Amino acid sequence: MADRPQSLAHLEFLGDATGFAAQMHALIPKCALLENFSPAEVRLLAHFMDVYRAEPGAEIIHEGEGGDFMLMIVEGRVEVRKRDRWNTPQVIATVEAGRTLGEMSMIDGEPRFATCVAIEPTLAAVLDREALARIIVEQPMLGAKILMELVLMLSQRLRATSLRLMGFLDEQAQRATGTL
Repeated sequence: MADRPQSLAHLEFLGDATGFAAQMHALIPKCALLENFSPAEVRLLAHFMDVYRAEPGAEIIHEGEGGDFMLMIVEGRVEVRKRDRWNTPQVIATVEAGRTLGEMSMIDGEPRFATCVAIEPTLAAVLDREALARIIVEQPMLGAKILMELVLMLSQRLRATSLRLMGFLDEQAQRATGTL
């Protein structure tokens, strides 16, 4: 990556992810993004990514900030925290190695939806929008595969969120009619 994201400047930069390709490939059973990738494709993708180390308590992504990168947790665990209407951070998820974070902001450039904080020593492989554009130009088959996996992953998340919303709406309707 040409310019490292300023929002990651407080994390330890470990260089490009090529040296972590085998570790990334081993995550395939847990990683929706890489589930259809060969070892060679993971190595190629790793060439376009950088790795950072975050110590426990380190903020990796900050809610409301702009962001043009996504990350894959290579090692460690991260809490995802969303501020409620009283501006109090609420833990909405804990993610482990193999999970990806920040895809929406990387794609649409909108502010980050939540804050992500390392809760144990964590390694994160980072892919920014510029690197993704380079992959699409230099390695079009790999670029198409990444985009298809991202679309599939985001579509599945949207479906799951829609199902949860429908459950809440049904529960609310039952409360309103006194059938709950």
